[in-house]
Amino acid sequence: MTKVLVVDDEPDIEILMKQKFAKYLKSKELEFIFASNGLEALKALHQDQDINIIVTDISMPEMDGLALLSHLPELKRIFKAIIISAYGDMSNIRKAMNRGACDFITKPIDFKDLEITIFNAIEQCLTLKKAIEAQSALSDLEKELTIAGNIQESIIPHNFKPIANCDTFEILGTMIPAKHVGGDFFDFFVLDQNRLGFVIADVSGKGVHAALFMAMSRAVIKTVAQRLPSPEECLKEANRILCTDNDASMFVTAFYGILDTKNGQIDCSNAGHLPPIILSPDGSMQQIARYEGIPLGVSEDTVYTHHQFILKKDECLILYTDGITEANNIKHELYGEQRFQESLKNWKPGPLSSLVEIILDELHKFISDAQASDDITLLCLKQLT
Repeated sequence: MTKVLVVDDEPDIEILMKQKFAKYLKSKELEFIFASNGLEALKALHQDQDINIIVTDISMPEMDGLALLSHLPELKRIFKAIIISAYGDMSNIRKAMNRGACDFITKPIDFKDLEITIFNAIEQCLTLKKAIEAQSALSDLEKELTIAGNIQESIIPHNFKPIANCDTFEILGTMIPAKHVGGDFFDFFVLDQNRLGFVIADVSGKGVHAALFMAMSRAVIKTVAQRLPSPEECLKEANRILCTDNDASMFVTAFYGILDTKNGQIDCSNAGHLPPIILSPDGSMQQIARYEGIPLGVSEDTVYTHHQFILKKDECLILYTDGITEANNIKHELYGEQRFQESLKNWKPGPLSSLVEIILDELHKFISDAQASDDITLLCLKQLT
């Protein structure tokens, strides 16, 4: 039922309204409340919070329709007001419209026209209510996503000195989500006093569901890595766990390695992730485990390949996700592997912070004003001795 407040000092208006709208009153689609001036109308509006439609005359004693309209914003509610005015009184009609009236009716009142106008106002009111509710829901969702993004940011490593008093290597990473939350992650963790585990991964999909699978994948890999000594065994067991009850058919590409901090030896295995790059001080590059392995969560019986190499002094191992190589500019051109590798040539051997800065600067120059379509994640490891 919609409540309509009719404000008019004409003695017959209540009788006429009840006669002309009898079928709507009987079906309880409409309920009319009457007031003879603006002061009575304001009192009725304060007493009944369900009134959203107002039909008001302009000329009335004590408080006219124009004054009534000027008080409506103070109530901080949704109103649609229809003005009744003398025929040809365009000056007052314009004033009323400027004060928020949605429509007007001229005297003598055509009640069929008034009926159409009232139901149009009701429809406008309902549409506005739905829009405000949707906006409120969106605001709540954005707040929740912001909180989720902050939580996700907090679980990404921020202490890039994971082993105290160890100066044989440098490690640095960054993750830039395309949305509030992302499906990429990187992590590193101490396995014992001489070994550091490190991983980069990219979950299928985007948004909240990818972020949830990301958090689970990170926890699984980190937990399994503590008890299994080799990267390929770790990925195999993590894959088995992630395949279990994976009704959403999600998967994650991952590259997991173990650094021996004493001599720079790296043991690693690839689960369908982009091949990391070894960048030498002279600018030469080599890819590791190029396009091999099946992503985690796809097939429970997957076996992964073991790789081993020595990261020499001043060499960098660069791990990244396809948010870099598949970034688009405004012409919908891909950044690609070639541009990415060309950007690495601009680095002069130094701290990893300068390398990460060059990579991101070159990428952002290419993307320019285009919107990021995927998470951008980097993890760099440099041997210092």
